[in-house]
Parts: sequence; structure tokens; C-alpha cells
Amino acid sequence: MKRINALTIAGTDPSGGAGVQADLKTFSALEAYGTSVITALVAQNTRGVQSVYQIDPDFVAAQLDSVLSDVRIDSAKIGMLATTQIVEAVAERLRYYHKLEKAPAWVVLDTVMLAKSGDPLLTPDAVEALRKWLLPQVSIITPNLPEAAALLDCAVASNEHEMCQQGEALLAMGCQAVLIKGGHLGDSESPDWLMTADYRQRFTAPRIATKNTHGTGCTLSAALAALRPRCDNWPDTVRAAKGYLQQALMQADTLQVGEGIGPVHHFHRWW
Repeated sequence: MKRINALTIAGTDPSGGAGVQADLKTFSALEAYGTSVITALVAQNTRGVQSVYQIDPDFVAAQLDSVLSDVRIDSAKIGMLATTQIVEAVAERLRYYHKLEKAPAWVVLDTVMLAKSGDPLLTPDAVEALRKWLLPQVSIITPNLPEAAALLDCAVASNEHEMCQQGEALLAMGCQAVLIKGGHLGDSESPDWLMTADYRQRFTAPRIATKNTHGTGCTLSAALAALRPRCDNWPDTVRAAKGYLQQALMQADTLQVGEGIGPVHHFHRWW
């Protein structure tokens, strides 16, 4: 079996539930070798974000050069980018390595704008840079409903019909594929819609009765990146990634991490 090398480009979480730490755990759990590029040092825990230290964009680019010039990267996940300058640096380096045929074949963009606690993780002016430089360049984006609304500069969808309309609008902005996540609808099931130019597919999963959902978006997008090189298409990838996340949520309460919104259990298969 071909070994998968995956890259996460994201911020940190010293409590281990989200960001780069969650991505690397997810890669490992799904049998992909994890590499990382740090975009921001985030002082956060299960109760919220206390401080953010933004990495110099040139150093973000230097980290990307270190990885992509040496390691075969099959897939990548992009998470927190923090600022316009970091968005532009990542987009430019991906374009450069694409020309050299050394860029990852699959790039998942998790359009991270807010932490689970509601703390901002992307400056308002960086949203336009995200639209302009990264949306047309990546393989799939995974916005939740508030993130989709921010990208489209419109009201947050309140039902699945509006949710699908916003997914269509994101495709029209140049996205190759959109997985729009409906967890914020608050229904008994959490509906997600996968949309490409060729098909629309609905995925649902029962809502798990747990407060410990810290890092769910990071975990899902990292799972998509880890699994896509081994799957034939996006529907199979989404199905497998959601199955992994569902089990991680079901086992989240077996962990004892923090006093706030705890993490999902990335290694539920082993302990």
C-alpha cells in the first residue's frame, strides 16, 4: 500500500484539540504521515482563545519551501491563516510548486474564521484575499454556515434550501467542490451537502449528545486530506471522513481534557 504524506498548514492549539495538533492526530489515526507548516501560535484551551501570535508571512513561505522542496506531499489541509499577508504567501507558494509539479494533488481548505468559543481567527480584510487567491486554487472547501455567509457577504442560512443556494453560490465563485456543513441548523441530524459542477449529494449523521466538540472542523478537513488519495472520489472520501469523526465524537466524553468545550477522541480506535 502506498504511504500517504499529508501536510497541514494551520495555527496551533496547546490544549491539543484543534489546529495543527488535531490535524496531525487525525493524519496518524488514518494512516497518513503528517507534516506541518505553522501560520500562527495560538494561546487557547477548551475555554477560548487568550492570545494569537501571527507568524511572519515570509517564514510561513520558508516552512512551505522546506516541506515541498523535499517531501512528496500527496494531500494538504489548510486551516487558520490569520491575515491577508499569510493567505497571499500560502497561495503564492502553492502556485509556484504547482508549476514545478511538486504541489499536492489534493488541497482541502477549511475556511477557519472563528474558534468554537467564538473568538476570531481571521482578520476581516483577509476574507477577500481568501476569496481571490485560494478558493479557485484548492480542491474543496469545507465552510460551516457562518463561514459560508462571510465568504458570500450574506445572511447565515437558516434551512437546507438556503444552505444549498449558498453552496451553489460558492461554486460560482470558482470553487472546484464545496462541502457545506449544516451543524449550525440545530436539527436532530447534522446535514452536510457536497457540491461540484457535476453532482449534489446530501450526507447526514445523528447529532451526538456531547458538549465536547472542540476541533470538529479541523478534524473533518484533516480526515478529508488524509483519505482522499486512497478514495476514488469525493463522495467516498466524505463518507469515510464523516464516519471517523462520528466515532471520535461518540467517544469524546471518555476523555477528561479541560473545563470548557473538550476535544473529540482522535484515537478512539486504540484507547
